[in-house]
Order: sequence, then C-alpha cells, then structure tokens
Amino acid sequence: MKMFVNENSVVREIWGKSDTVLFIFAGASAEFALNKAVDWLYFTGRLPADPLGRLFSTVGYARQIVFSTEEIAHKAIDKMAAIHAGVEQKRGQSIPDWAYRDVLFMLIDYSIRSYELLEQKLSESEKAEVFETFYRVGSRMGLKDLPQTYQQWLIAREEHLVQNLQESKYTSDLYKQYRKHLGPIRYLLLLEAQKLVVPNLVKTLLNFSSTAWLVPVLAVYKIARKFNLDWLLKEAILPGEYKSDIKALDRMPA
Repeated sequence: MKMFVNENSVVREIWGKSDTVLFIFAGASAEFALNKAVDWLYFTGRLPADPLGRLFSTVGYARQIVFSTEEIAHKAIDKMAAIHAGVEQKRGQSIPDWAYRDVLFMLIDYSIRSYELLEQKLSESEKAEVFETFYRVGSRMGLKDLPQTYQQWLIAREEHLVQNLQESKYTSDLYKQYRKHLGPIRYLLLLEAQKLVVPNLVKTLLNFSSTAWLVPVLAVYKIARKFNLDWLLKEAILPGEYKSDIKALDRMPA
C-alpha cells in the first residue's frame, strides 16, 4: 500500500510529536484571530465555543492524512472538503479561495517554524518536502492558484500575510475565548508560545512585546526531554481533560 507521506519523511517526524504539533496550533491560533475570513469560523460557532476541541479535531484530520495510506488520506481530505461545502451551502456563500490557501500556508509555515524552534534547522529539501505534502492536500481539495514550488510558496506566503490579515472584533473576542477556556496561567503560556513562532507581521498586529520569557523555559524543557522528564512539565501546565489527547499526539495513529 502506498503511503500518503513517505515513512522516512521529516513531515512524519514533525507531526508525530506533541510538542511540535502544539506549537503549530499555537501559531495558527494567533493567525486565525487576524485572518480576514475568520468570520467563517464564527458562522458555525464551533471555534469560539470550544477552541481546544476544535484544535484536536483539526489535528486529528491532519495526522490522519500524514500517517495514512494514500487511499485513506484522500478520503479524509474529501471529507474535509465536503464539510466545508456543507458550511458554504448553509451560509449561501462560498469560502474565498485565498482563505483556503491561507490555512494551507499556515500548516506549511508553522510546521517548519515549530520544528526548527524545538528541534533543529531544516534543509531546503526538507522544507520543500513539507510544502509538497500540503500542496498535495490542497490539490486534492481542488484549491486554485497554488504555488507550484517551495520557492514560489515563500513569495505567496508573504503576499498572503500582507493582504489577508487585520485586527478586527473577532480578534479580541477569540482571545477572550482562549483565556476563558485555558485559564489565566495557561493563557499566558499560549501568548508566550505564539511570540516564539509567529511571523513578525503577526506579532505587530497583535501588539506582542519583544520580551519572550519562555525562551529560557524552553531551554530547560529541551534538557528535560533528554531525560524523559518533559511529561512532568506537561502534566503541570496542560488542561486535565485534554491530557490523553495530547499524549496520543506522540504516537502514530492506527
């Protein structure tokens, strides 16, 4: 059986660790709050009502694609496309093509940024591998005007950041929901994690300070991982009801 992503691919390494996946969605949660199409996430009400549940739902689809055979991955992608088509039908509007591309671009960018923050620098060929994986996801979904190479994507990503991000009423409301569902301490940790992984334009639009006190904490955490003590820290900071979900991120899905 042909796998959607090669078993030796760096993409599997990125998406097979809870640490990396959590940073990917820390970054995406910041950028979602600024995206000009964020009203689509409010239309269903799922994101503001349960941002953490939405996170794990999205993670589940992404990991099913990354760790599955091509046939199963295609079914998961087709299901995602059908869900979005159903939302469009209910609203009587089409989600803009650029909004679909934005989500795809986030997955590429934050996969690379998170891995490099927590592990090591990726080579150009490895970055191209990340791009190629999610390009195939977008192509299967029928997205238009996708960049064809990693180098083209770098240019398109910068253009999308400039054109499609703005602070709005949804920005402040979404951050209120993050704080409500995480609590004050975990919310501060989220903000600090976002500072470390988001592009400079996102930092500017969200008025993030230049001070990032999570940097020394992250250094200690990396040392703790070498001695398998990282879960002592995770147990202390993660919401209890999601600990099993987060532990599952360190295992390859069946």
